[in-house]
Amino acid sequence: MFGTIVIDLNPNVAQIGPVLITWHGIFSVIGIVAAARVGQMLLQRDGIAPDRVYDMAVWMVVAGLIGARLLFVWENYQQFEGNLIRIVQINEGGISQWGGIFGALIGGYAWCRHSGVDFRKILDAAGPANALGFAIGRIGDVINGEHHAIPTNLPWGVQYVNEQTLGEVGLTVHPEVAYELVFNLLVFVAAIATYPVFKRRLPTGVTGLIWLSVYATGRFFLSFLREDSLIFGLRQAQWASLLMIAVSIVAIVVWTRWSGRRTPSEPQQESGQEPAAV
Repeated sequence: MFGTIVIDLNPNVAQIGPVLITWHGIFSVIGIVAAARVGQMLLQRDGIAPDRVYDMAVWMVVAGLIGARLLFVWENYQQFEGNLIRIVQINEGGISQWGGIFGALIGGYAWCRHSGVDFRKILDAAGPANALGFAIGRIGDVINGEHHAIPTNLPWGVQYVNEQTLGEVGLTVHPEVAYELVFNLLVFVAAIATYPVFKRRLPTGVTGLIWLSVYATGRFFLSFLREDSLIFGLRQAQWASLLMIAVSIVAIVVWTRWSGRRTPSEPQQESGQEPAAV
């Protein structure tokens, strides 16, 4: 037990009537706001006004929360049998990050179609913005311990002991969500540092897909440390990671080839249009 990190933190902050305020919910909101702010700064360079970015953010947040919760409920339906009202009690924790990613992308795409904005610009900003949002959100997961990891005897293993914890009481486990937190911070720093160069040299949309794929690759390998159920030998998050990588590769190839076929005399594409091949 030498070196074990004991986490004796109550995941709940306060109860206001029927509403339970948790650290998970607080850091999720902070992460969403931080991601929106980063996205606003990056998209402003592409000529998209801040008020339009925040309008789009509402679409992405709503769709992302719905996707995140629905995928979590689908994965853990046993927890909601006989108590369906818990499905909407998202403040208590229980969201799937991949459900949030795909939901937010769908919401962003719908807003772009509605507003006449090139969705690929949104993707470019989403790479670094989401990385920061994910990192902040994971702070709440470290506190509540809801994402169960495999046991370890490493000196930085964690043990949850609070009576309200969602963690694995009595076990010393990998701080897997803390690994994700650090990994996402590294992705954010690298994405911000390389953003100007990538934007100049790569077709629109490719920059964002690169960083979403980097995140997916890291999540794929870190998920081996989770206790999630297996589907055909892999965890759900790993299948979602592979899907993101595959879609990104196809889109990068298509957009790069389409960009290479354009001649210098061709007019620039209107912001609301997309390549015919997509």
